[in-house]
Amino acid sequence: MATDAAAQPGAKTVPEGFTERTEGKATILQRANDVFFNPAQVVNRDMSLSVLKYFIAQREKEIESGAAKKAFQKAANQGVGKAAGAKAPVAGEGVRVLEGLAASGLRAIRYAKEVEGVREVVANDLDPSVVESMKRNIEHNDIGHKVTPSVGDARLVMLQNSGLFDAVDLDPYGSPSILLDSAVQAVSEGGLLLVTATDMAVLCGNNGEACYAKYASYPLHKPYCHEMALRILLASLEQHAARYKRYIVPILSLSIDFYIRVFVRVYTSAAEVKNCATRLGYVWQSTGCDSYYWQRVGRRLLKGGNSVKYAPGVGPAVPQQCAETGSGFQLGGPFWAEPLHDPQWVAGLLAQVKRDKAILPGYNKVHSILTNVSEELNDVPLYFNLHDMCKTLRTSAPRSEVFRSALINAGYRVSGTHANPLGVKTDAPWDVIWDIMRCWVKEHPVKPPQPGSAAEKILSKEPELKADFSRAQAAVSKAKQKGVTRFPQNPEANWGPKPRHKRQAPQQQQQQQQQQATAAQEDGAAAEEQQEQQQEQAANGGAAAAAAETMEEEPQQPQQA
Repeated sequence: MATDAAAQPGAKTVPEGFTERTEGKATILQRANDVFFNPAQVVNRDMSLSVLKYFIAQREKEIESGAAKKAFQKAANQGVGKAAGAKAPVAGEGVRVLEGLAASGLRAIRYAKEVEGVREVVANDLDPSVVESMKRNIEHNDIGHKVTPSVGDARLVMLQNSGLFDAVDLDPYGSPSILLDSAVQAVSEGGLLLVTATDMAVLCGNNGEACYAKYASYPLHKPYCHEMALRILLASLEQHAARYKRYIVPILSLSIDFYIRVFVRVYTSAAEVKNCATRLGYVWQSTGCDSYYWQRVGRRLLKGGNSVKYAPGVGPAVPQQCAETGSGFQLGGPFWAEPLHDPQWVAGLLAQVKRDKAILPGYNKVHSILTNVSEELNDVPLYFNLHDMCKTLRTSAPRSEVFRSALINAGYRVSGTHANPLGVKTDAPWDVIWDIMRCWVKEHPVKPPQPGSAAEKILSKEPELKADFSRAQAAVSKAKQKGVTRFPQNPEANWGPKPRHKRQAPQQQQQQQQQQATAAQEDGAAAEEQQEQQQEQAANGGAAAAAAETMEEEPQQPQQA
């Protein structure tokens, strides 16, 4: 039995037991948690939709200029898409998109309905019951001519369509590591690869051994861990691509709430792959303070005219002991050492998102993130947390603008980071950063630090730099000047990861357990009552039988007249 979804002619009906969920121009049918759906990922979907839309516009320009055809032919000569029968892109033909783990199909439906230039979306999932639900949602949105449901292993789908997808979107529940090798092969030349990772405990250093096993990189659980997570994922993508004479160009790399999301373009060039090691780096983290240093895995040396030679990185990049505390170092990586974003793409995306404000449900956060990204120092890997440094020195923290002013007045660049509200990115060396903090402590005295502590060792040195804390105009972020909230609050409590489909959230499990316990108690009480009744009936039955036996033994008395 179905119920009317709306009281207007032509309205879609909602099957009994289902509810409608609308996001953008798409509406899906949901029944409990039978298919995975997370409303917190609206920002992910809005951002992905915006990037895909901008990618299609750029792709059309490349086709019109002839650059896309030239790149395609170069890749075809090296075997990309050749076996699968890939063809050179044609202007106005539109793009073919794969959503490898489509679940409800919401994202695929939004791509098809909201992004002009999408020719086809292949919405794939491994679970047949999920694909049936996806088909129901595709039919509910009248979008079957553009969205093709598919059931199977995403890896197999990608390998069978090598070089045939203009965009591949992977948003798994957990780690994408097992999908990356086939993903870099499935993308067409210059195509777009969109990858999400939600295994942040692994990528951020809580389980370093698991991270190394999955991504071939060792993370460090330090303040910059969320940016390092992005760089680890990019490094893994780069190394997978290199095996097939391909390389990546990141256009946008984001750390959002409980996950990371990267957007990269994939190209083919055996010559460019030789630079793979030069784009990766290791980080050396002091075990006694907040100082860290990094070095590249490999070097590119120019000799003579166009002669190029490749060599391993030069080391050690740090002395045996930390210059500030005398402690040792931890080694992390390798990680992606090149820029995380393409500034031109970020600027174009920001302008496009502003135009699309009315049709993006998560606009406020999308706009905020892109604004933060647009202000980041793009050529400075990692960041430090100002409050953590102050905790090391046991001092109160200066205002962000005050600290940034000191760095700018000393002749260095500085910015915030979208990955951490308290993060600071700068090209200033650590001796300058610590000198500024020493000057701050001199102006704001602290209690004598404990003997032998990191604070004592750092503050025992006289600063060589005289910090100037007078306000510098560039120290105030453009976002603040324009009144843009840099880190808006999430719209509701428990805004984070949700349980897998067909599984209940912890609070639901607790409620069910309580209900089951109550039911068990009631059943136990009913069973006891039933047992008592049976015992009582048995006792009554025994008395009646005994009475009957007595009556049979006694002679019948003659009736009196």
